[in-house]
Amino acid sequence: MVSTRGHPNDFPEPDLTPSKSTPSRRSRSNGKWAHTPSNLTIGWLLVSLPLVAWDTGYVLLRPHSMPGGFLHWPLWVPYELYGRVDYIYGWKAFNNRNGFTGAQGLLNAVESLMYVYYLYILYTSGKQVAAQGRGAPKAAIAGFLSEQRRVEGSKGALAALVGYSAGLMTFSKTALYWLIEYYSGFDNIGHNSLWNLIFLWIIPKFCSGAWLVGSGYIIYVTSIEIIQGLTIAAGGSTTTSDDTSLAKFE
Repeated sequence: MVSTRGHPNDFPEPDLTPSKSTPSRRSRSNGKWAHTPSNLTIGWLLVSLPLVAWDTGYVLLRPHSMPGGFLHWPLWVPYELYGRVDYIYGWKAFNNRNGFTGAQGLLNAVESLMYVYYLYILYTSGKQVAAQGRGAPKAAIAGFLSEQRRVEGSKGALAALVGYSAGLMTFSKTALYWLIEYYSGFDNIGHNSLWNLIFLWIIPKFCSGAWLVGSGYIIYVTSIEIIQGLTIAAGGSTTTSDDTSLAKFE
Protein backbone atom coordinates (compact mmCIF):
# COMPACT_ATOMS: atom_id res chain seq x y z
CA MET A 1 0.00 0.00 0.00
CA VAL A 2 1.35 3.43 -0.93
CA SER A 3 1.55 5.91 1.92
CA THR A 4 0.44 9.49 1.41
CA ARG A 5 1.80 10.86 4.68
CA GLY A 6 4.78 12.40 2.92
CA HIS A 7 2.60 14.28 0.44
CA PRO A 8 0.09 16.32 2.45
CA ASN A 9 -0.58 18.69 -0.45
CA ASP A 10 -1.48 16.01 -3.00
CA PHE A 11 -5.06 15.82 -1.76
CA PRO A 12 -6.14 19.30 -0.60
CA GLU A 13 -9.40 19.80 1.21
CA PRO A 14 -12.19 20.62 -1.26
CA ASP A 15 -13.31 24.26 -1.37
CA LEU A 16 -17.05 24.20 -0.87
CA THR A 17 -17.53 27.95 -1.21
CA PRO A 18 -19.09 29.34 -4.44
CA SER A 19 -16.56 30.14 -7.14
CA LYS A 20 -15.68 33.80 -7.36
CA SER A 21 -14.98 33.53 -11.05
CA THR A 22 -18.58 32.60 -11.93
CA PRO A 23 -20.82 34.53 -9.55
CA SER A 24 -24.51 33.74 -9.54
CA ARG A 25 -27.19 36.31 -10.34
CA ARG A 26 -27.93 36.66 -6.64
CA SER A 27 -24.30 37.45 -5.78
CA ARG A 28 -24.11 39.97 -8.60
CA SER A 29 -27.13 41.76 -7.11
CA ASN A 30 -25.86 41.43 -3.52
CA GLY A 31 -28.45 38.79 -2.74
CA LYS A 32 -31.39 40.91 -3.89
CA TRP A 33 -33.55 40.83 -6.97
CA ALA A 34 -33.23 44.11 -8.85
CA HIS A 35 -35.14 46.07 -11.47
CA THR A 36 -32.91 47.72 -14.08
CA PRO A 37 -34.92 49.58 -16.76
CA SER A 38 -33.32 50.14 -20.14
CA ASN A 39 -32.37 53.64 -21.22
CA LEU A 40 -34.87 53.22 -24.06
CA THR A 41 -37.69 52.97 -21.51
CA ILE A 42 -36.63 56.12 -19.68
CA GLY A 43 -36.07 58.03 -22.93
CA TRP A 44 -39.51 57.08 -24.25
CA LEU A 45 -41.19 58.24 -21.03
CA LEU A 46 -39.39 61.59 -21.09
CA VAL A 47 -40.67 62.21 -24.63
CA SER A 48 -44.18 60.79 -24.30
CA LEU A 49 -45.20 62.25 -20.93
CA PRO A 50 -45.24 65.93 -22.07
CA LEU A 51 -47.18 65.01 -25.23
CA VAL A 52 -49.76 63.03 -23.26
CA ALA A 53 -50.06 65.89 -20.75
CA TRP A 54 -50.80 68.29 -23.64
CA ASP A 55 -53.53 66.02 -25.01
CA THR A 56 -54.98 65.27 -21.58
CA GLY A 57 -55.12 68.95 -20.68
CA TYR A 58 -57.13 69.70 -23.81
CA VAL A 59 -59.62 66.91 -23.13
CA LEU A 60 -60.16 67.52 -19.42
CA LEU A 61 -60.39 71.32 -19.75
CA ARG A 62 -63.07 71.29 -22.44
CA PRO A 63 -64.93 73.47 -23.41
CA HIS A 64 -62.48 76.15 -22.20
CA SER A 65 -59.64 74.58 -24.21
CA MET A 66 -61.77 74.35 -27.36
CA PRO A 67 -62.14 77.05 -30.07
CA GLY A 68 -63.74 80.09 -28.47
CA GLY A 69 -62.66 79.12 -24.98
CA PHE A 70 -60.43 81.39 -22.93
CA LEU A 71 -57.74 78.66 -22.65
CA HIS A 72 -57.71 77.71 -26.34
CA TRP A 73 -54.98 80.12 -27.47
CA PRO A 74 -52.08 79.52 -27.84
CA LEU A 75 -51.54 76.07 -26.35
CA TRP A 76 -54.35 74.13 -28.00
CA VAL A 77 -54.78 76.00 -31.30
CA PRO A 78 -53.90 72.87 -33.40
CA TYR A 79 -56.96 71.12 -31.96
CA GLU A 80 -59.25 73.50 -33.84
CA LEU A 81 -58.34 71.72 -37.07
CA TYR A 82 -58.03 68.28 -35.54
CA GLY A 83 -61.45 68.57 -33.93
CA ARG A 84 -62.94 68.99 -37.42
CA VAL A 85 -61.02 65.97 -38.72
CA ASP A 86 -61.75 63.67 -35.76
CA TYR A 87 -65.10 64.49 -34.17
CA ILE A 88 -64.16 62.67 -30.99
CA TYR A 89 -62.01 65.73 -30.18
CA GLY A 90 -64.44 68.31 -31.58
CA TRP A 91 -67.72 69.96 -30.75
CA LYS A 92 -69.84 67.08 -32.09
CA ALA A 93 -68.70 64.61 -29.46
CA PHE A 94 -68.79 67.26 -26.74
CA ASN A 95 -72.32 68.42 -27.58
CA ASN A 96 -73.53 64.82 -27.88
CA ARG A 97 -72.07 64.15 -24.44
CA ASN A 98 -69.89 61.36 -25.82
CA GLY A 99 -68.24 60.05 -22.68
CA PHE A 100 -65.36 58.21 -24.31
CA THR A 101 -63.20 61.31 -24.84
CA GLY A 102 -63.37 62.41 -21.23
CA ALA A 103 -62.99 58.87 -19.88
CA GLN A 104 -59.91 58.36 -22.02
CA GLY A 105 -58.49 61.69 -20.85
CA LEU A 106 -59.02 60.78 -17.19
CA LEU A 107 -57.26 57.44 -17.70
CA ASN A 108 -54.45 59.33 -19.44
CA ALA A 109 -54.00 61.36 -16.27
CA VAL A 110 -53.96 58.25 -14.04
CA GLU A 111 -51.56 56.47 -16.37
CA SER A 112 -49.22 59.49 -16.49
CA LEU A 113 -49.17 59.76 -12.69
CA MET A 114 -48.18 56.09 -12.55
CA TYR A 115 -45.29 56.75 -14.95
CA VAL A 116 -44.22 59.75 -12.88
CA TYR A 117 -44.28 57.61 -9.73
CA TYR A 118 -42.26 54.97 -11.57
CA LEU A 119 -39.59 57.54 -12.46
CA TYR A 120 -39.71 58.86 -8.88
CA ILE A 121 -38.85 55.40 -7.54
CA LEU A 122 -36.02 55.03 -10.05
CA TYR A 123 -34.39 58.33 -9.16
CA THR A 124 -34.94 58.30 -5.39
CA SER A 125 -34.37 54.62 -4.58
CA GLY A 126 -32.14 53.56 -7.47
CA LYS A 127 -28.44 53.88 -8.04
CA GLN A 128 -26.32 54.38 -11.12
CA VAL A 129 -24.62 51.32 -12.55
CA ALA A 130 -22.65 50.70 -15.72
CA ALA A 131 -24.99 49.92 -18.60
CA GLN A 132 -25.07 46.27 -19.55
CA GLY A 133 -27.46 43.69 -20.96
CA ARG A 134 -30.83 44.78 -22.27
CA GLY A 135 -30.43 48.51 -21.79
CA ALA A 136 -26.82 48.93 -22.77
CA PRO A 137 -25.90 50.73 -26.00
CA LYS A 138 -23.46 49.06 -28.37
CA ALA A 139 -21.21 52.08 -27.91
CA ALA A 140 -21.54 54.82 -25.32
CA ILE A 141 -22.45 57.95 -27.27
CA ALA A 142 -23.04 60.07 -24.19
CA GLY A 143 -22.77 59.79 -20.44
CA PHE A 144 -26.50 59.14 -20.19
CA LEU A 145 -26.19 56.06 -22.39
CA SER A 146 -23.28 54.60 -20.49
CA GLU A 147 -25.16 54.22 -17.19
CA GLN A 148 -28.47 52.83 -15.97
CA ARG A 149 -30.64 53.09 -12.88
CA ARG A 150 -30.85 50.01 -10.68
CA VAL A 151 -33.44 49.51 -7.93
CA GLU A 152 -33.07 46.52 -5.62
CA GLY A 153 -35.42 44.66 -3.33
CA SER A 154 -39.02 45.66 -2.60
CA LYS A 155 -38.61 49.09 -4.21
CA GLY A 156 -37.44 47.44 -7.40
CA ALA A 157 -40.41 45.07 -7.32
CA LEU A 158 -42.78 48.02 -6.83
CA ALA A 159 -41.21 49.91 -9.73
CA ALA A 160 -41.54 46.88 -12.02
CA LEU A 161 -45.18 46.38 -11.05
CA VAL A 162 -46.09 50.04 -11.54
CA GLY A 163 -44.25 50.20 -14.87
CA TYR A 164 -45.92 47.02 -16.10
CA SER A 165 -49.40 48.20 -15.05
CA ALA A 166 -49.00 51.62 -16.64
CA GLY A 167 -47.62 50.10 -19.85
CA LEU A 168 -50.57 47.74 -20.06
CA MET A 169 -52.95 50.68 -19.60
CA THR A 170 -51.28 52.61 -22.40
CA PHE A 171 -51.30 49.68 -24.82
CA SER A 172 -54.92 48.71 -24.11
CA LYS A 173 -56.24 52.27 -24.25
CA THR A 174 -54.48 53.07 -27.52
CA ALA A 175 -55.75 49.88 -29.14
CA LEU A 176 -59.26 50.58 -27.82
CA TYR A 177 -59.26 54.06 -29.40
CA TRP A 178 -58.56 52.57 -32.84
CA LEU A 179 -60.96 49.65 -32.42
CA ILE A 180 -63.87 51.86 -31.38
CA GLU A 181 -63.47 53.83 -34.60
CA TYR A 182 -63.50 50.62 -36.62
CA TYR A 183 -66.54 49.11 -34.89
CA SER A 184 -68.50 52.37 -35.07
CA GLY A 185 -68.25 52.37 -38.85
CA PHE A 186 -65.72 55.24 -38.80
CA ASP A 187 -68.43 57.52 -37.44
CA ASN A 188 -65.97 60.20 -36.30
CA ILE A 189 -63.71 60.32 -39.35
CA GLY A 190 -65.80 59.07 -42.26
CA HIS A 191 -66.75 62.61 -43.35
CA ASN A 192 -63.16 63.46 -44.41
CA SER A 193 -61.88 63.57 -47.96
CA LEU A 194 -59.27 60.96 -48.80
CA TRP A 195 -56.57 63.66 -48.80
CA ASN A 196 -57.50 64.93 -45.33
CA LEU A 197 -57.92 61.42 -44.01
CA ILE A 198 -54.44 60.40 -45.10
CA PHE A 199 -52.52 63.50 -44.02
CA LEU A 200 -54.55 64.65 -41.03
CA TRP A 201 -55.61 61.36 -39.44
CA ILE A 202 -53.89 58.25 -40.83
CA ILE A 203 -50.34 59.62 -40.77
CA PRO A 204 -50.70 61.20 -37.29
CA LYS A 205 -52.29 58.00 -35.99
CA PHE A 206 -49.53 55.94 -37.57
CA CYS A 207 -47.06 58.09 -35.63
CA SER A 208 -49.08 57.58 -32.47
CA GLY A 209 -48.45 53.88 -32.99
CA ALA A 210 -45.23 54.65 -31.12
CA TRP A 211 -47.38 54.45 -27.99
CA LEU A 212 -48.19 50.84 -28.86
CA VAL A 213 -44.53 50.06 -29.51
CA GLY A 214 -43.23 51.93 -26.45
CA SER A 215 -45.79 50.54 -24.04
CA GLY A 216 -45.46 47.06 -25.56
CA TYR A 217 -41.72 47.18 -24.93
CA ILE A 218 -42.26 48.18 -21.30
CA ILE A 219 -44.76 45.35 -20.84
CA TYR A 220 -42.28 42.86 -22.31
CA VAL A 221 -39.22 43.77 -20.26
CA THR A 222 -41.00 44.32 -16.94
CA SER A 223 -42.96 41.08 -17.27
CA ILE A 224 -39.66 39.20 -17.70
CA GLU A 225 -38.28 40.78 -14.53
CA ILE A 226 -41.49 40.08 -12.59
CA ILE A 227 -41.30 36.43 -13.65
CA GLN A 228 -37.66 36.37 -12.53
CA GLY A 229 -38.58 37.72 -9.11
CA LEU A 230 -41.40 35.23 -8.66
CA THR A 231 -39.11 32.40 -9.81
CA ILE A 232 -36.44 33.34 -7.26
CA ALA A 233 -39.09 33.61 -4.52
CA ALA A 234 -40.36 30.15 -5.45
CA GLY A 235 -36.87 28.71 -5.13
CA GLY A 236 -36.19 28.43 -8.85
CA SER A 237 -33.24 29.74 -10.80
CA THR A 238 -32.77 32.38 -13.45
CA THR A 239 -30.28 32.73 -16.25
CA THR A 240 -28.98 35.93 -17.78
CA SER A 241 -26.98 36.86 -20.85
CA ASP A 242 -25.43 40.04 -22.18
CA ASP A 243 -28.42 40.97 -24.30
CA THR A 244 -31.47 39.62 -22.52
CA SER A 245 -32.77 38.16 -19.29
CA LEU A 246 -35.07 35.16 -19.29
CA ALA A 247 -36.60 33.23 -16.46
CA LYS A 248 -35.92 29.49 -16.30
CA PHE A 249 -38.14 27.35 -14.13
CA GLU A 250 -36.73 24.32 -12.40
